[in-house]
Amino acid sequence: MKVELKDLSETRKQLVVAFEAAEVDQEINKVTGEFVSQARIPGFRPGKAPVSVIRKRFEKEIAQELRQSMVARAYRDSTKEKGLEVLSVVDAAEPTILAGAPVEVTITVDIQPKFDLPDYKGLPVKAGDTTVTDAEVEQLIENIRRERAEFKTVEREAQVGDYVKFGFEGTIDGQKIAELVPDRPIFGTMPQTWEEAGSEEGLLPGAGKHVVGLKAGDSKPGDITFPADFNVPALAGKTGNYTFTVQEVRERVLPALDEAFLKAQGAATVEELRERVRGSIKQQKEGNDRAERRRQAADALAAKVEFPIPEVLIDNETDVLLHQLVEQNLRRGIPQDELEKNKEQLYATARQAAVGRTKVRMLLLRVAEAEKLQVSRDDINHAIYREAMRSGSKPEKVVKELEKSRDRLTYFQQNILLDKALDFLVGAASVTPA
Repeated sequence: MKVELKDLSETRKQLVVAFEAAEVDQEINKVTGEFVSQARIPGFRPGKAPVSVIRKRFEKEIAQELRQSMVARAYRDSTKEKGLEVLSVVDAAEPTILAGAPVEVTITVDIQPKFDLPDYKGLPVKAGDTTVTDAEVEQLIENIRRERAEFKTVEREAQVGDYVKFGFEGTIDGQKIAELVPDRPIFGTMPQTWEEAGSEEGLLPGAGKHVVGLKAGDSKPGDITFPADFNVPALAGKTGNYTFTVQEVRERVLPALDEAFLKAQGAATVEELRERVRGSIKQQKEGNDRAERRRQAADALAAKVEFPIPEVLIDNETDVLLHQLVEQNLRRGIPQDELEKNKEQLYATARQAAVGRTKVRMLLLRVAEAEKLQVSRDDINHAIYREAMRSGSKPEKVVKELEKSRDRLTYFQQNILLDKALDFLVGAASVTPA
């Protein structure tokens, strides 16, 4: 056997393995012998049927098994001879094998890059400010009251914060927007919709500003400029000329801080509510600070070393991120057909992020190995429950989804290990106080 190693890139290699005719015949005899010993042929005792009968009876099966056997042998012996630490087999074409003739097997693999793990202790990390102010507490209580507010119809001009029912019709350069985007006419003409007066959000970005000061029956012209990245490409970056007609104005009436409101929030007194809210804000700030420290530690480690990243790992991470991007956009209400139109952009975004993510993952795996970190059964159970809470599913459903694919389960367990490695980095980091 002769092995030729070709460098396709720093991490992608091609192995051309040449077997002599004698080696091929040896493999043919080995595979055929296995069929002889296992085959059950009427009229012959087990293992005693003539080779010629076996070859004729199982010609296709022997040929398939032989091709697979030669490829497996080529992979096993060539990677051992060349000392390759293979991450993944990219391609392995099954050859045509004939008795008494040499054969060549070509295998393409991605290998683990060689690099020295840099010093990962004492990474610079800046702590965030997790102090909770009285103003933040009062603002959150105000927000809770606003979420539970009632809306009372009023006969006056709309004020900021009111809830307004209005209709609109728009044009761009004199042409009706509903005609420009017939598949999305709601951005051109809407008989009625509800928006918060003064809000920058909503169906039309900024439409809420134009109804401030109008009462039921009033109309007013106004311009809306769509963002450059608006999810309707035909409108992105353009300015529409609209007419807004108010049909009803409702005033937001906040609930009083009375016993009923406090009970609904699980508090007996206003002071207890403030303390509960303060604790909630504190918890959120500490969670954000933890996430930011983890990001800083990962970035600092990645900046310490450069190495080639195997394409197969980037491809795998791109698939994961692309799936997440699609899910996020669907949750934001972007239609499936719009995502299909922008699939190349989504892929490019995922691919770009995957390069950095893959590098960090490889480094964290090396940290986990160096620190002998392991994933326990409790770690897996906790991760399953967190995923169930995140996705709104039952833990049993999460487990069933993981069991559908060994790769998915391996990735899930690897993420747990990476989290532990990242927590280790943060714990060993040099922290600058806020």
